[in-house]
Amino acid sequence: MFTLRKPCRLLPVLVGMALCPAVSYGQASALPNKPVRIIVPNAAAGPNDFVGRMLAPKLSETLGQNVIVDNRPSANGVIGSEMVAHATPDGSVLAVGNSGTHAVNATLYKNATYHPVRDFAAISEIIFSSLVLVANPQVPAKNIRELIAEAKRAPGKLNIGIAGATGEIATNMIKLQGKVDLNSVPYKGGAPAVVAVIANESQLLLTLYSSLKGPIDAGKLIPIGTTGSRRDPMLPKVPTLAESGLDGYQVEFWVGVFAPAKTPAATVQALGREIVRIVNIPEVRGRFASAGYEVVASTPEQFTERVKRDTEKYRRIILETGMQQL
Repeated sequence: MFTLRKPCRLLPVLVGMALCPAVSYGQASALPNKPVRIIVPNAAAGPNDFVGRMLAPKLSETLGQNVIVDNRPSANGVIGSEMVAHATPDGSVLAVGNSGTHAVNATLYKNATYHPVRDFAAISEIIFSSLVLVANPQVPAKNIRELIAEAKRAPGKLNIGIAGATGEIATNMIKLQGKVDLNSVPYKGGAPAVVAVIANESQLLLTLYSSLKGPIDAGKLIPIGTTGSRRDPMLPKVPTLAESGLDGYQVEFWVGVFAPAKTPAATVQALGREIVRIVNIPEVRGRFASAGYEVVASTPEQFTERVKRDTEKYRRIILETGMQQL
């Protein structure tokens, strides 16, 4: 919990004066005037939790209110996301969602209990990252072309670890575009999946660079390619999968902040401006960058388009590859 000793919210009679150093009176009047709960639909220490805990203390300073990070982990973040979808739409309950909870889940579950566009107001995309395709050093392939050739030479021989919905999407896109047979092996997170590939229990893995830096630097895992639209700045010598054999391939893991759908537009815009300001504080921006993420800090309109685009893109992949669950 983050609590201010001296709230910066001034009395309503001070109309026209600055409420806080970075917030005008007009913007402040649209911000929540009671404690705020940031729901993280995943366990502590993951990227969603990282974003929530970076934003909470700064947002508390602005609001003059307690801002609590509330972790509600469940399979693919469904429970926590659903809680925010049905919360009171006044800006006091927010969700930190990602490309899995707010793009993949809409189609992954045949009877999904919430929709990322209809049930949420997108506030700001905070960070994104490509995934990195890595291989155990015993795999006789150093790029995606060689990997596809090896998989076709020995169908079903290679296991690829699955750690999360976005990783599964990225894996199935490789299978679909490369027309290859890889055995998907699910793990309960990036860390156990990394351990499994180092041990050669699985031979391949698509996950975030933040989970892979140590093993890559130590030569325990070999980077084959990255999944973004351009080379990852943390791995500038590693080509994207698109440039090295899979034309048009692109999957990016992103994290952003959402409010319930009927939250007033003025509140969404005010929260968006304040969150963008916080993310662009050099200390905050530097923490995200040093963890291996690219900082976005987008507007609500830009983030809404990102969510719509990825939801539709992943819908096609999920249906074509039979990922959908009851």
